[in-house]
Amino acid sequence: MDKLLYVAMSGASNMMTAQATHSNNLANVDTQGFKEDFVQARSMPMFGPGYGSRVYAETEQPGTNFAPGVLKQTDNPLDLAIKNDGFFTVVDAQGQETFTRDGGFFVDVNGFMRNNNGDIVMGNAGPMIIPPYESIVVGADGGVSIRPLGQGAETIVQVDRIKLVNPPITELSKGEDGLFRRKDGLYEPPAADVEVVGGFLEGSNVNPVHSLLSIMSLSRQFEMSMKVMKEAEEMDQSTDRLIRAS
Repeated sequence: MDKLLYVAMSGASNMMTAQATHSNNLANVDTQGFKEDFVQARSMPMFGPGYGSRVYAETEQPGTNFAPGVLKQTDNPLDLAIKNDGFFTVVDAQGQETFTRDGGFFVDVNGFMRNNNGDIVMGNAGPMIIPPYESIVVGADGGVSIRPLGQGAETIVQVDRIKLVNPPITELSKGEDGLFRRKDGLYEPPAADVEVVGGFLEGSNVNPVHSLLSIMSLSRQFEMSMKVMKEAEEMDQSTDRLIRAS
């Protein structure tokens, strides 16, 4: 009886994990550049003396859907979206270079270019620091040009180029902060083939209807697993009564 109970218990545990993932996807349906997470589990045998007939459900390393989201026009020169493949490079709270598709940038009071989460945007020469400007333009290659404060329209200065990278997606892992990192921790050099579009933001690639239906389906499956666990308990009690009666 413990075999049935163990299968139902491990299945219910994995369904709760899957529900949490789909709920997180649904909560980020309006998050710029968010990439939805996949969940999957498979049957695994128990190892050890007496456990050969037991099977349990094991959650595998979740994957990420790297499909692009829909571009939304904002006409803000510091709102950027990446065409096709590639990522922006930002510095996380630990000071490490990480990658994101969220191109909603702004310049803080100290001149640092940051994203909506407050992470500093990296340029090819280091952190992007923008001098006071009258106007700012970001080219398709990520080059940032400004008209310095108090200068005429004929004075254009290129500050730096936003660090755009294009690592193999198989080498990336997604953190709880939504940022991507290389699994091997190696430095990722700038990529010359990545292009950006100014005045646009990339939306989330989450399908809200699919996520909602998945949550409902997992909820029903969880209830079924709990019912199986209850029935296994009742069967165990019935067996115990028969043994005592004999």
